[in-house]
Amino acid sequence: MAQDTRSTLTEHPSTGIGEAEDTSAIPGEVNSRVVDYAVLLKPRVMSLVLFTGIAGLVLAPGQIDWLTGLIAVVCIGVGAGASGAINMWYDRDIDSQMERTINRPIPAGRMQPLHALWLGIILSVISVVGMALYVNDMSAVLLAITIAYYVFIYTIWLKRRTPQNIVIGGASGALPPVIGWAAVTGDISLNSLLLFAIIFIWTPPHFWALALYRSGDYEKAGVPMMPVVSGVQETKKQMLIYATLLLPITVAPAFTGLASLYAGGLIGLLSLWFILHAYKVYRTEGYEFPRRMFRFSILYLFLIFVTLLADHGIKAFI
Repeated sequence: MAQDTRSTLTEHPSTGIGEAEDTSAIPGEVNSRVVDYAVLLKPRVMSLVLFTGIAGLVLAPGQIDWLTGLIAVVCIGVGAGASGAINMWYDRDIDSQMERTINRPIPAGRMQPLHALWLGIILSVISVVGMALYVNDMSAVLLAITIAYYVFIYTIWLKRRTPQNIVIGGASGALPPVIGWAAVTGDISLNSLLLFAIIFIWTPPHFWALALYRSGDYEKAGVPMMPVVSGVQETKKQMLIYATLLLPITVAPAFTGLASLYAGGLIGLLSLWFILHAYKVYRTEGYEFPRRMFRFSILYLFLIFVTLLADHGIKAFI
């Protein structure tokens, strides 16, 4: 087996035996290890979770002191990172077969799988206990449900068994604004559920757009994403359906008091633009429009929540 000065590389990273093991104490390795641990926490996903969690906290009625709010946000972020670490531990076998994930720390042989698992478990406990002790019980329960749902329902149960994995599993990614809301109010309301619904319905077309131009990766790894199991055209049809469903859901806050009619109108225009992207994907072949839709979908969700936050700020100022 080949060796370098840094580690002994595993031949079978999915087995959990013979993973990368330190054979030297080169000081320069410290920074790379820190980066690898950061990658385990899925920082891109965490950034979206933090943003929507903060949005829920800000949009919620009532007051929260800055320290409690900060603790709530930190716990939400740590919980998201914990879920990501456990996900990478469990998915190390399929990550080693996919081009976009093969360089992650575990399949690349730079980290032992158990390190990722224990990191995830410890961070999960810290985040939930911290939320319970310093914020409130409802937000702690919701955070625990979010972590458990992502790990057990999505990662372990659904991801490898059904093309509806993203649809059902998307609930975990949609809960952070509800957690932020509960951190302020201690409960769940219609408006917090609307924030949940926006992300929940947004998730399938967002990920299916990615799956359309990464279907070879998923097929090779045996992950039953919609394009692999149901075909490209059915996936495009489902994307258009979900994009259309988003229109009434995203403008609903303007009729429940969460946002003004002006904000609702702007969000409605953004949703029509999103539907146009889905329609172009449906009517065309190739990967160009799925790529465009995937990129726009991230901006679209960001702009929805920015609009809600800006509208909230304007109303508070006036």
